[in-house]
Amino acid sequence: MSLTVAASTQPLSAETVFDLLQRVRDKAPRVHAITNSVAQSFTANVLLAIGAIPSMTIAPDEVAGFVSGADALLINLGTLDETRRRAIPVAIEAARDAGRPVSVDPVFADRSAIRCAYAQDLLALKPDLVRLNEQEQAALFQDRGAVESLIRGGTVLAVTGEEDRIESLQEDFRLRNGHPLLARVTATGCAGGAVLAAFASVERDTALASAAGLSVFNIAGEMAASEARGPGTLVPELLDALYTMTSRDIELRLKSA
Repeated sequence: MSLTVAASTQPLSAETVFDLLQRVRDKAPRVHAITNSVAQSFTANVLLAIGAIPSMTIAPDEVAGFVSGADALLINLGTLDETRRRAIPVAIEAARDAGRPVSVDPVFADRSAIRCAYAQDLLALKPDLVRLNEQEQAALFQDRGAVESLIRGGTVLAVTGEEDRIESLQEDFRLRNGHPLLARVTATGCAGGAVLAAFASVERDTALASAAGLSVFNIAGEMAASEARGPGTLVPELLDALYTMTSRDIELRLKSA
């Protein structure tokens, strides 16, 4: 589904990407992630590797307190059980009251009509960022007008695929980093969504933050794959790449249209 909302596609510089990564490292933002049970541990470790701080509670009676003290909120629908259903609206309200960015990852919205309807209800709340793949996008939006309406309301879309697309009202980005081995490890996409939330907490331009965060994660994936023997060794290599990434690493590898 092609989009034509933004005025133009913008180049992304390695200097900007590293600057935002360094701001995450310096600020150490706390990202509260209501994420799926498969992804919790890996997501927490990825956030720690980039210099952020994770919090993960899904208890409805305490989630507002955690979110109100965090710098960003991530909602991931990977395992949409009753506890998470009750916690999510409480968390979003707390994030809005605190002025924190809200990111939604409608995982597998294309697999379940019930989940798709729930995700559409969340999109109606106009989150700051929605990260999804092309199949999820097709399930959630029946035509281009529905997509453009969401974007005109201020939401940024980060659509992942062979070429990643960041779509917003002001600017678009096209990104081509990443490695096929990332798809051989569970929860890499979910953890990558948490990186975007961390970057959005230090940069008001959510489209730029999303492009930089996605580039950092995918460049780390390339660096890790060059050292790994397979999926089992990719994970520690990925965490190390995120932790040690330099401006030179980004300069050598960044692929942005």
